Amino acid sequence: MAGFLSNLFKLQDSVDFKVLLENGALLVDVRTREEYKSAHGKGSVNIPLDTIASSLSKFPMDKVIIVVCQSGMRSKNAASFLKSKGYKEVYNGGSWFNFQ
Repeated sequence: MAGFLSNLFKLQDSVDFKVLLENGALLVDVRTREEYKSAHGKGSVNIPLDTIASSLSKFPMDKVIIVVCQSGMRSKNAASFLKSKGYKEVYNGGSWFNFQ
């Protein structure tokens, strides 16, 4: 269902995430710690959306970053914020379900 919503509202960027991950992209889940603990995508790290501004040091400037959440809305906000801070290759991966 989350994938359907992401496609319907264009909440996911159109890139080959598998290739990006194979080439070392950082997969960041921006859901709450509780949501992340219940289930998350393989190889992801949890940096909740409300802590991104104070956690910029955890985002390498020279690495591709893919942000995910439940439906794609929070990750869309996270991607926009990171881009506004000078990060060049940041993608909204939509739902974390896409990365199981």
